[in-house]
Amino acid sequence: MTDECDRAGELEALANQGALQHQLSRHNFDTPSRTHCADCDDPIPKKRQALGGVTRCAECQGFEDHKAKQWAR
Repeated sequence: MTDECDRAGELEALANQGALQHQLSRHNFDTPSRTHCADCDDPIPKKRQALGGVTRCAECQGFEDHKAKQWAR
């Protein structure tokens, strides 16, 4: 029998997979990344820039994703 923790873990994994697929489907990897965040002007790490099409630092992008999720409700 599956307990609540196992089920919660499964649901979290499904949600993460869905969020990742959504981001990948709307991201343009062919465009160059910015060197500095469009919002806070902090430097964007080279590893993040290597993804292509990156315009925000991870912290600002997380904030934008959270706002978008709130509006989608």
